[in-house]
Amino acid sequence: MAEIDSSQIKFPAYMVYCVFIACLGSFSNGWVIGSPNVPGEITHHCLNGNAHVQNSLFPDCLPMDDALWGFAVASFCVGGLLGGLSGGMIQTRLGRKRTIMLNNLGFIFGGILIATAVNSSMFVVGRVLCGLSCGIASLTVPTYIGEISTIPSRGAMGTCNQFFIVIGILLSSVIGLPLATVSLWRVNYVIIAAPAIIQFFLMNTCVESPRYLVSINRIEEAKAILQKLRGKASIDVEFYDILEGSLGTAIAQLMIKQYGLSDTLKKDQEADINEELIVIPPQASETMNVIQVFMDPVIRRIALTVIGLHAFQQLVGINAVMYYSTTIFNLAFDQETSKYMTIITTAVNFVMTILAVVLVDRMGRRPLLLVANMGACLFCILLVIGYVYNIPALLVVSVFTYVASFAIGIGPIPWLITSELTPTYASSSVGSLGTCVNWSVNFLIGQCFPVIFAHIAGYSFVIFAVFAALSFLFTLFFLPETKGRSLESIVRGYERYRN
Repeated sequence: MAEIDSSQIKFPAYMVYCVFIACLGSFSNGWVIGSPNVPGEITHHCLNGNAHVQNSLFPDCLPMDDALWGFAVASFCVGGLLGGLSGGMIQTRLGRKRTIMLNNLGFIFGGILIATAVNSSMFVVGRVLCGLSCGIASLTVPTYIGEISTIPSRGAMGTCNQFFIVIGILLSSVIGLPLATVSLWRVNYVIIAAPAIIQFFLMNTCVESPRYLVSINRIEEAKAILQKLRGKASIDVEFYDILEGSLGTAIAQLMIKQYGLSDTLKKDQEADINEELIVIPPQASETMNVIQVFMDPVIRRIALTVIGLHAFQQLVGINAVMYYSTTIFNLAFDQETSKYMTIITTAVNFVMTILAVVLVDRMGRRPLLLVANMGACLFCILLVIGYVYNIPALLVVSVFTYVASFAIGIGPIPWLITSELTPTYASSSVGSLGTCVNWSVNFLIGQCFPVIFAHIAGYSFVIFAVFAALSFLFTLFFLPETKGRSLESIVRGYERYRN
C-alpha cells in the first residue's frame, strides 16, 4: 500500500497537540484583554478609597479617574507595540519554540505585579509587561502554527490562535463576575499566571518549527521533526518544498539524494521546472531585515498586503464597539442587564470564531474575509441608524451581528495570512511590521474614539463603516487565495512582481 503524502493529511495527533500548547499563549493574550472589563469599576472606584480594610497589606482599590483608568487599561497596547517590534528579532535568534516558552515570563510577572499593586503606577507597569508578552505572542504563535501545520489544516489551525484569544476574553468576563468584589478583584488579574506557567513547561514537549531549523541549516533535524509532526505520511515532497523555499531551487535539487528523498521527486521537479518560478532567495539561510524587505519587490508586495490587513483589522472599529457595547446597551437596558449583554456579545464572538475555524479551509481565506467586511460595513450602518433614531432593538442586533462579522473573518485571518504569505527568511521582519501596525492602530483607536464619540456620538460608526468598505476593496484587489497551497507555492505566485 502506497504511503499517503503529507499534503493530503489533515490533523495528525502530535501536530494538533503542538498547536494546542502554542495557543495557550493566545489564551493568555485574551485574558489580558478581557480581565479589566468586569472588575474594572471595583479596581479603580471603591467606597473605602485607598484604605486597607479588607487586607492589611494591600489597599482596597487603586483610585484613578476615568482618564487615568482608560490609559492604564490601554497601556498594554504600548507593551504590545514593543513586543511586536522586538518579537521578530527574538524569534529569529532563539527560535519559535524557545520564544514562546520565555514569553510567558511577561505574563507571569506582569500578572503578579498587577495583583499586588499598591498604586496606579504598579498597575500600569504590570499591564505593559503583560502587553509585551501579548505583542510577542501575537507574532510568534501564528508563525509557529503556520510553519508546523499541514496544508489542508493550516486555515483551521491558524484560526485557533484567534479562537483561544476569544476564549480568554470570554472566560475572563465570566470568571470576573464573582471576582468583582473588594476582597477578590486582585485574584482576577493574577489568574493569567496559571496558563503561562503551564505553557512554559509543556512547550518542552513540543518541537521546533522545521522551516526555522532549515533556515539555520539544521537540515537533518528539520527532516526528523517534520516526520514526527506528520506521523507515518511521506514527507518527501513537503520537505523538498521547504528546502526550495528557504535555500533556493538549485541547492534543493542537490540535496534530494543527500537527505534520502525520493529519486522520482528529482525527475518530477526537473519535468515541472519553469524559469519564471525558480526560487532564488536573496541569500540562502540569511534573514531579511526591514530595509531589505522594502528593497525586494516581491517581499515588499507581500509586506504591504500584510500591513494593510492588520491596519484594517483595527480600523473597522472592533475594539471601539466592544469597549462601548455597555454604553450602547444602556439605551435599551438597565446597567445590570447591560453588563450581562456585554458578556453575551463576547459569547457571540466566541461562537462565530468556532464557525471561522470550520469554514476557513472550506470557503477559503479571501471569500470569508470579503463576506466579513461586507457584514461589518452593513451592520455599522444599521448601528448608526439605530442610534440616531433611538431604536434599541436595532442597536442590540447590530452590535451582535457586527461582532459576528468580525469574528468570522476580520479577526482571525490577518494573523493566519501573515505566516501563509511570507517566506521563512522574511517572516520575522514582515510579521513584526504587521504586528506593530496592528498594535499601533489599536492604541490609536483606543485613545481617539472616546474624543470622537463625545463629539458626534452614534455617527462615529460611520467612520468604521467606511473603513470596512475600504477593507473589502483592499482584500478584493490585493489578497490572493491561499487555501490548499503550500507556503512556498504562494510565494512563487508573487514572483511576477519581481520585474
